[in-house]
Parts: sequence; structure tokens; C-alpha cells
Amino acid sequence: MPRIILPCGFLCLSLMVWPAALSADESPRHGRSPNIVLIMSDDMGYSDIGCYGGEIQTPNLDSLAANGLRFTQFYNTARCCPTRACLLTGLYPHQTGVGYMMRDRGVDGYRGDLNRNCMTIAEVLKPAGYSTYMTGKWHVTKETEPKSEADKHNWPRQRGFDRFYGTIHGACSFWDPSTLCRGNEMVSPFADKEYQPSEPYYYTDAISNQAARFIRENRSEEPFFLYVAYTAAHWPLHARERDIAHYKGKYDAGYDAIRKARLAKMKALGVISNDAELSAAAGDWDSIEHKDWEAANMEVYAAMVDAMDQGIGKIIDALKETGQFENTLLCYFQDNGGCAEAAGRSLKPNPRKEAPTLSKIPPEKLHYFGSSPRQTREGWPVRAGRVMPGPADTYIGYGKNWANVSNTPFREYKHWTHEGGISTPLIVHWPAGISEKNGFRHQPSHLIDLMPTCVELAGATYPEEFLGKAIHPKEGVSLVPVFANHPLSPRPIYWEHEGNRAVREGKWKLVAKRPPGGKPANWELYDIEADRSELKNLADKHPERVERMAAMWQDYADRTGVFPRPG
Repeated sequence: MPRIILPCGFLCLSLMVWPAALSADESPRHGRSPNIVLIMSDDMGYSDIGCYGGEIQTPNLDSLAANGLRFTQFYNTARCCPTRACLLTGLYPHQTGVGYMMRDRGVDGYRGDLNRNCMTIAEVLKPAGYSTYMTGKWHVTKETEPKSEADKHNWPRQRGFDRFYGTIHGACSFWDPSTLCRGNEMVSPFADKEYQPSEPYYYTDAISNQAARFIRENRSEEPFFLYVAYTAAHWPLHARERDIAHYKGKYDAGYDAIRKARLAKMKALGVISNDAELSAAAGDWDSIEHKDWEAANMEVYAAMVDAMDQGIGKIIDALKETGQFENTLLCYFQDNGGCAEAAGRSLKPNPRKEAPTLSKIPPEKLHYFGSSPRQTREGWPVRAGRVMPGPADTYIGYGKNWANVSNTPFREYKHWTHEGGISTPLIVHWPAGISEKNGFRHQPSHLIDLMPTCVELAGATYPEEFLGKAIHPKEGVSLVPVFANHPLSPRPIYWEHEGNRAVREGKWKLVAKRPPGGKPANWELYDIEADRSELKNLADKHPERVERMAAMWQDYADRTGVFPRPG
């Protein structure tokens, strides 16, 4: 692998950021580029984990934050598939063909498959000598039931990853995940010769254990890139009883009490300003009839997050056991805000015409029922509605009111481009490269910035073309200077999903919800430094700024493939 030569001016800026690249004698890895581990969770809010204000027990993430950096204004794209495409490529989602979900909607920004005008981080880092691994949720291709090897053209092994264990599809049972693969082959979790845990299979544990295995089996002379994409805490609410037990009674006080406690803790921690206000409450606890059931939903959600943190502890242990911990850049973030979808919560009869087969599925047989299975492998019909969550035969989400708690103190949810939909923690930990502990970074930044960060630290080259196709230039900027708390050059950041849209420029944010009935969107303008909760719309006071930023957004949308929209 080539040595990295940096200009003298950059060395001065980066002295406290990248000692591994400065002196072979001083570096714990003898000048080797750092390993890079990116960990993403699913459908979680800004305030869920402990070090960002939550009451959920996340000691491993809290420790990484206490010994590293916390970003307070880091952003995703508001939805799972676009975020995954954006993270993997460093481009805005529509540029990759994943402007919406996994269905070809007839125009290039909405093909439902990663196109070949983009490269994944794995594809870029491999020529720089990196081994590349992934565990968890892929969800950037519509080919989930391939009929030939050609249909796997956008599976992880075909997009730069040496080893893969996880699911190609999105949501699935944690006890028996659909589209589970090892490498290029689908496997049943109960007939996988390489992984048979001593207790009942649980997908979050499997993702963690396989990630730790890849670390331990990596050749020590090669740096590695590892992408860990948890499905926690996406519905369905599935968790082990021992983890749920930690949270019994924790949420009996209801939504308002938890939101207020979180906001107070967030202010004390420094992840939100002291003058931040709560957005409007989504639900009234006093009006909830079945409080025990409603509280149980959040208890199981918390248990899912807890289990994920335990798994991150296993990854940390593997790094330490192999002597890789000091020179590993480890980043944690989330794919979108808390999810207000009413998955499985309806009390109406199941609309499916076909009844469950109620026949057992053999352990070796693949269990593919998409994101909403009809039955368990044992033959039990899957229950929704007002059922106590956790077991394999239940399939519900935690609902809008708890999502409002997850997103404390912000407005809106997954899907929307207000702060509740797009704000995520970013924890950065790298002992060999960042000496500061318990640091905070307030520079606005975005998932598009992780590709250039990885490219810089790896000493890799981002090409102009790949496999004979022109590649879109990187959209983001490296965060390496931010690690040393240097400012980023001013630049706007953009969003669009399902007609929800936004642009952030400095402290100003222009945002609009999807208009009803095709009417023109009403732009809202907020001073995010003074009003992160987006409660004081300043559009009428600054019409010139609204007009200018709206024009900026339109140029972005035309340039990146937001338009033409399907239909």
C-alpha cells in the first residue's frame, strides 16, 4: 500500500488529528492507515442513546463519546434506503438512483438500485489496500429474490465488499430474518453451518457477532473497512426477555415526563443549547386507554437499542483483542429519525386474503415473506394490533407518540426534512488520531461527508470513472479538519424525500413539508442556531432570503435528479 504524502500546511493543521500518518515510530500501527468502522442503527431518534439525552442504557456508545467526539449537527436523509445509498457513495440519493425506495419508478433518480455512476466506499478503498467487510441491512437494490447470478449485480459482494453477512431486504423478523445471506448465497439462520448460537437466534446479536468475527479474521498487515448496519430499532418490536426486563415500568410516567427529562439531560450534556424548547407533543398520555400496552411498546424498543449497544461492545472487544482499537476510526450514526409509521398497530382485521398456512417451515428452508410475514417458522400466525410485543409471533411498531419522544425536542419524524426526520448523533472515536476526549463538534455536516473522510484517511483515490462509466464527483467534504475543531468552508446542504425538502446554509434552514393535493409547498425559514426546534417561522420577515435559498434548492434538485419526479 502506498505511503501517504501530505503537504506541509496540512501537516500543521492535522498534527493533533492524524499522528499515525506523521511518524512510524509514534504510531501504534507503524504508520499504517487506520481501520474504519461505520456503525449505523435504524429508525432511531436523536435523543435515544444515553450520551445524547436518553434513559436507554448504552454504556458502550457512551464510553466512545466520552473518549472521543460528539457531533451535534450531523444529518441523514430522512429515510432508510436513500440514507444507505448516500452513506455508501458520498452522493445525494437521487444521483445514485435511490431517490425513494426499492422500486423502479421509471426515471433515473428513482430506479431503486444503485447505479454505476457511483462507487461505494468499499470500491474506492479496496485499491488502497483495504479489506472490506459488511454485516447487517443492505437495502439498496430491488433484487431481493434473484433468479440468476446477474440479478445480484448490486449485492454487497458485487459492490466492493470482500465478505458480507446480512439481509438484502429492509424490515424483517429479528428472530427469523428474510433474505439473510452469507456472501452471495441466501441462508436459513437455522441451517447456517458457520453460525449456530447457543441461545435462540436474534438478528442484532448475529450482526454483532459476525462483525467481531470479521475483525478477528482480518489479516493483521491489512487495514480494513467494516460497515455494520443494524436493523435495530426498526419495527417489528422484537427483543429478548432479559433485555426487556431492564425497562419494566421505565415508561409508565408517559410521553411528557420522558421528553422533559430527556431535554434537561440533553442541555446538561451539551448536545442541545440551553434555550432549546420542546416542539408540540404528539400524544396525550392521560387520554391513552391501555397504558400498560403503550408503555410495553417503548420497553421493547429500549431493549432493542440496549441489545445493539451490547453488540457494539462485542465489536469493541474484538478490536481490543486484536490490537486494532487504538488505530480504528469508529463512527456511530442513524439512518433517519424516530419512525411514526403505524406498523401493525391498527386494530382492524388483517386485510390479507390468504390465511396463514400454519405448517412448520423446516430449518433448512428459506423463510421469505418480505417485511410482513404471515406466520412464524413454527407455524404460528403473526399477530398485530394490541398484542404485547417482543416474541416472534408479534409484529408492531412503537407509533407516533413514542417517535415524538425519540426525536426530543425536534419536530416531525422519519420521512420529513424537519429536524426530527434528519438529525442524528454522530460519535467519532479514534485514539491514535484524536487526542481530545469528551469533545463536541457543532459544525453542520452530513452523510455525504463520510466518503471523502474515508478517502482521505485511507490515502485512497476517488476516480473520475469506474468500470468504464463516468462517476459523479464527490458532493461532501472531509471531516478530518473538523476532528481538530477547524471550521468547514461554508457550503449549503440539501434534502428531498417524498416532496419534503430543505436546504441548510450556515445558521439558516429553509424547509417545506410535502404539499397536500399537489399545491405549491409553503417554505418555512428558521434560524437553527437560535431555534433548533423550528418553532419560529421567519419566512415573512426575510422574503429575499427565502427566494434566494429556494432558487438554490431548485438548482440542486435539477442538478442531482430530484426532477423529473415519477409520474
